[in-house]
Amino acid sequence: MARRLQNNVSESRMTLPAAAIYATLVWMAGGLVSDGLWMQFGCFAASTYLMVELNNANALIRVYSRMVSCAFIALSCAAAFLFTSAGGAAMELFAIAAYAALFRSYQDRQAAGLTFYAFMSISTGSLFYAEMLYFAPVLWLLMAAFVRSASLRTVAASVLGLCLPYWLAAAIALYTGHLPMLADHLGQLAATGPLCDFSLLSANQVATMAFVMAMAATGIIHYRRQSINDKIRTRMFYSCFITMDIASAALAILQPQHYELALRMMIINTSPLIAHFITLTNTKVTNVAFCAIVVAILALTAFNLWMPSTNF
Repeated sequence: MARRLQNNVSESRMTLPAAAIYATLVWMAGGLVSDGLWMQFGCFAASTYLMVELNNANALIRVYSRMVSCAFIALSCAAAFLFTSAGGAAMELFAIAAYAALFRSYQDRQAAGLTFYAFMSISTGSLFYAEMLYFAPVLWLLMAAFVRSASLRTVAASVLGLCLPYWLAAAIALYTGHLPMLADHLGQLAATGPLCDFSLLSANQVATMAFVMAMAATGIIHYRRQSINDKIRTRMFYSCFITMDIASAALAILQPQHYELALRMMIINTSPLIAHFITLTNTKVTNVAFCAIVVAILALTAFNLWMPSTNF
């Protein structure tokens, strides 16, 4: 079968360096130097590196490809209005770190240390965005259903991992006299807004979320049809991405005030799914779809750079 543009791009060793240069240019256009977004950019670079390692360590694509990290770069740059959010960038980094630790515990019910690190990452991320803790029960579900590492030992480790960052934060807050601020931070977990109130979002935020959801749906449908070709271990990990993607989309739809958290989580989980679609399909229709996706991402990136959201 003849190779198509999508396959040449997805399997090229030059794709990731080209994507890195593209990301740097987009960040410069988005205020990297003028607004001093160096910490946010550093978190983005570290997140991209972790996505590379997540792909390498778990063979998410069964052929040589850097498309998982490239998809993460492209989708992140498309949401250029998120660049200014330092807390969101840190939260995203810890979310990917949680995956890296959790996946290493696959089928190991004695992996208390790795489970501890995974949930500690989620908890540390929640120090920047309290609602990150909403995803802790989903991680327990993933441990039991897909990662298959759930046991009394690992569940206990996960609880300790969730508690440790807040034990430390409470000690610091008590010493500095800011304990009420920590209580207010955790109180955000109980604060809910009107259901499906999309008036909170700007036009470019709605367009960006709609595009990422379309990419997620494309990736999920493709993977459900083609998953038989992957190893069982890989299928379990993609089931984790799909479950978390659906949970993030539900959060975005039901509680749009948590848009940033939901969008960042969807970008993380959609990247492997759409990368699998681009790399492992080879038809005229999917090649046209790949070209359309690239054009849409470029257009959306330009639109969000031209009309940045003021919500973050």
